[in-house]
Amino acid sequence: MSATPVNRTPRGRTPYRGATSGSGARRAVRTAAAVLVLAVLLFPLYWMIDIALQPGTGLAATDWFPVHADWGNFRRVLDSQGSSLLTSLLVALGAVAVCLALAAPAAYGLARFRLPGTRTIVFGTLITQMVPGMVIANAVYSSYVDLHLVNTYLGLILADASLGLPFSVVLLRSFMAALPHEVIEAAWVDGANRFTAFLRIVLPMSRNALITCGLFTFLFAWSDFLFALTLNTTDDVKPITLSMYEYMGAHVDDWGAVMATAVLAAVPAAVLLVVAQKYVAAGVSGGALK
Repeated sequence: MSATPVNRTPRGRTPYRGATSGSGARRAVRTAAAVLVLAVLLFPLYWMIDIALQPGTGLAATDWFPVHADWGNFRRVLDSQGSSLLTSLLVALGAVAVCLALAAPAAYGLARFRLPGTRTIVFGTLITQMVPGMVIANAVYSSYVDLHLVNTYLGLILADASLGLPFSVVLLRSFMAALPHEVIEAAWVDGANRFTAFLRIVLPMSRNALITCGLFTFLFAWSDFLFALTLNTTDDVKPITLSMYEYMGAHVDDWGAVMATAVLAAVPAAVLLVVAQKYVAAGVSGGALK
């Protein structure tokens, strides 16, 4: 005689067959809410592209969908604003290079060396981000006149690099302070000096934080308008932000061309954000662990 297994429900619990369907319904509601929020956030971008693809129409008369899309606005904008896009790209990349070249060793020194006044230096670095940009621009302009840096690429690169420098120093310091010191000591034992260990050990391990700082510095420099307006008195160095400002004043009735300019100006930043998204998340979370 064999015993028949009996399925018993644990005491205090009752079987609930609708749990799976209930969780699925909640998941569907959350997904729908997320899609709705995303649609609201992305609608200005879609409307901008929609107007750019429909030349000769006003804001109120624009169709919801560009059924008969025309790329004429983009061709005209590239002909007139292409040089400004290249200028902004060159200035932003130069600002990233200068910012990382200064922020990385400064952050490593603040994180690894027991220097007097380290907390004061970090606090002062954060305070610099609270100073109004107009005050800095006016103060920098008088110095630039004496140094002959007005209307030059180098002057604008140095000014834009200062926008991301405080943020980069603070983030890199937090990230480098969390690195295992045993790895650096092992490099010293193998014969590497401090500078070699910094280049071959610390910088590769800080890749995510460096990419994060570089991305934010690029965005700061790409979207800068105040330094571009203050430190340039001619058309020799004209970033896309300043060029868009002047272009809108001259084409205030041609919204298709204005929106095409805005779309082209947003493409590099959007591409970088998508490509570097995982590195940014890792870099910010890694810097927050300390």
